[in-house]
Amino acid sequence: MDQREIAVRAAKALDAKRAKDIVVLKVDEMTVITDYMVIATGRSVPQVKALCEHVEEELAKDDVFARRREGMSEGRWCVLDYGDVMVHVFHEQDREYYQLERLWADGTNEIEVEYDAADATEA
Repeated sequence: MDQREIAVRAAKALDAKRAKDIVVLKVDEMTVITDYMVIATGRSVPQVKALCEHVEEELAKDDVFARRREGMSEGRWCVLDYGDVMVHVFHEQDREYYQLERLWADGTNEIEVEYDAADATEA
């Protein structure tokens, strides 16, 4: 599975659990830190935690494991580091405050993800 597929798979896992405002950005020409960023919003602390756990579970099915994870205990902003893919799940107020899209989106680097209607009903 390549980096783009991991990012899209993470976005679909987030969508299946009803994350809000999911964005996938290709940032490889902007930074050496990662190639893709997946950014999403959870409506509550428990949902933020559940969203991160679900992403980890779904990617683990394909033997893709996070190298690091931060923020799970607080549940305000979880980061899953898959090397070339970073998954950020924010609580609503924290996403508004940090505005990662403003930092990393250049108007041309958002990846379109087609979500299956069946995915959204699994939550």
